[in-house]
Amino acid sequence: MGGDAAAKELGRRGEDLAAAHFERLGYRVLARNARTRRGELDLVLATEDGGAIVFAEVKTRRLGTAGDPWEKLDVAKCRQVRRMAIEWLLRNDDRPWWADVRFDAIGITLTATGDLVRLDHLEAAF
Repeated sequence: MGGDAAAKELGRRGEDLAAAHFERLGYRVLARNARTRRGELDLVLATEDGGAIVFAEVKTRRLGTAGDPWEKLDVAKCRQVRRMAIEWLLRNDDRPWWADVRFDAIGITLTATGDLVRLDHLEAAF
């Protein structure tokens, strides 16, 4: 698997684990990899009671690689996710209009074979 394909597979595995984590917590997945003009939202979710829409940014790393999953979650990335969220909200009329909006971050570390080592969930991360 080439570098780009391997990176996409790593990201996909992390997003699968993050979605499963949210579902165990009672969240409902509204969208995965939602494309906007500004990029792609990893996960869009609704809380169990429908009181909040959560935009989750998922960062995945392999165990033993330099750095941690949060390195790429900088101010520019947070700003981009917020702008993409606005675009998504404006395009989706079927969402609850009274819901709060929250931005969470999920940091995932995997083994070389794709097994979960660690999952960190930061609510209202930015």
